[in-house]
Amino acid sequence: MTITASEPWWKDSIVYQVWPASFKDSNGDGIGDLNGVTSKLDHIKSLGVDVIWLSPHYASPLDDMGYDISDYEAINPQFGTMEDMDNLLSEIKKRGMKLILDLVVNHTSSEHEWFKESRSSRDNPKRDWYIWKDKANNWESAFSGSAWEWDEKTQQYYLHIFAVSQPDLNWENEDTRKAIYKSALEFWYEKGVSGFRIDTAGLYSKVQTFEDAPIIFPDHKYQPFGPLSRSGPRIHEFHKEMYAQVTSKYDAMTVGEVGRCSKVDALKYVSAKEKEMNMMFLFDTVDVGTTKNDRFNYRGWKLTEFKDAIANQSDFIFDESGNKNDAWSTVFIENHDQPRCVSRFGNTSNKSLWSRSAKMLALLQTTLTGTLFIYQGQEIGMTNVPESWDIKEYLDINTINFWNDYVANGHTEEEKKKMLKNINLLARDNARTPVQWDATENAGFGEGKPWMRVIDNYKELNVAEQEKDSDSVLNFYRTAIKVRTQHRDVLTHGNFEILDYDNQKVFTYLKSQSEKQMQVVLNFTDEEVAFESPDGEILLTNVDKGLSGKLQPYEARLIFLN
Repeated sequence: MTITASEPWWKDSIVYQVWPASFKDSNGDGIGDLNGVTSKLDHIKSLGVDVIWLSPHYASPLDDMGYDISDYEAINPQFGTMEDMDNLLSEIKKRGMKLILDLVVNHTSSEHEWFKESRSSRDNPKRDWYIWKDKANNWESAFSGSAWEWDEKTQQYYLHIFAVSQPDLNWENEDTRKAIYKSALEFWYEKGVSGFRIDTAGLYSKVQTFEDAPIIFPDHKYQPFGPLSRSGPRIHEFHKEMYAQVTSKYDAMTVGEVGRCSKVDALKYVSAKEKEMNMMFLFDTVDVGTTKNDRFNYRGWKLTEFKDAIANQSDFIFDESGNKNDAWSTVFIENHDQPRCVSRFGNTSNKSLWSRSAKMLALLQTTLTGTLFIYQGQEIGMTNVPESWDIKEYLDINTINFWNDYVANGHTEEEKKKMLKNINLLARDNARTPVQWDATENAGFGEGKPWMRVIDNYKELNVAEQEKDSDSVLNFYRTAIKVRTQHRDVLTHGNFEILDYDNQKVFTYLKSQSEKQMQVVLNFTDEEVAFESPDGEILLTNVDKGLSGKLQPYEARLIFLN
């Protein structure tokens, strides 16, 4: 297939996610802000980025770091002003890039005026804008404990699938939906943003019987709500309405955080003919080795599981004959909710293996089919926090609630020690440490003490040091993205076929488009592995000199076959 100008711009885009609190502090208050983002736009542009995804910048108490919004049309004062936002958008456009925002509309903050009205009395006009019940079911919050909170004043429970301070909006109410569209979408489209990453995009529609969830964990009081809210009965109706009434009026990019669903269900969300959203995030890769209902229940993983996960994230865009249908996929391995990929899937035991495995993962990401998303700090191979950190250094509400519940359930010291290792590997906190810009105090993040501790390795691992090193992870990302752009027909749009599937050490796959073929070879071990390289030109590799008949530890090759 020849890639033509008629292809939507968002398919070939390279997207860079900014989580503002930890990106760059411009005023010394210890919290990243919009002006800090503006000051680093040239760095982002230098990677080959086309689109910036800005995580929530809205007014918020920051209980869930901005995913608890108290006003969709206002800026969190800690992040700046609307004038700062307008300036950021203007500077992004000057550099030929676009801006997309987070759309968080499954819930608001309990500080939102809508909810304040809703909880003020049972007969308030906005009472039905949220979900109130006389009796709580057994649903478990994604952040531990019950998904229901008792309101003493009005003598009912309200639903909060996430934190107590994040009450779920009632999408069954048409007036609520109209208000969401106007305040959360139209306001920002009219300001000139180019789309949205849609948070928890599969959760808006609840089964209206609000029955108890099936018992998955017999020893738990509360149970995962599963299909009683995930991809519920009206979810596609709601997304079609959102598209018809708002999104279709703009040249927009929409990517939904759906997380987990079948191939059939995936196509309902992102098939072009369905007119819902452009693409979605699935969690197959980031879930590898864990239990989907319990992120800290870690059992380890085999490379074949990782291969399956990579395949599943784009499998739905191909039909049974291997030809593309009208759907599109995403490529990502890090974001604000996930640990650092080099700690999760690479090797940080020494500087050499850290660098090589970070580059290997970069080559993996830049050669997969779909729109590529990179998270801040990923481009320099930022790592997880050290195991030596005390649990008190972890600040994410998900981690804190989970740990408090775990300790309260009477586990042994040995069990707690093991769980702390799982938390260290998988906690969202790992992605939220300040970006390491240079070797000065606070890693160049800002003059004031950062809101979260900077990782201890910042003096060696930072942007400034890697700018000076032509062989750095940063410069490898730049090269890999350039190669992806030059060969977008194969790397961004090409068919994907795993070779030598049963090999538990090497991940090899073929990318092809018409007669053009490329092979990707990734050694996922810290040892030399025998490998017979095919004839062809090595377009990109992360080693100085390959060994004949062998792959070096964490070696990666992109080979042009014809």
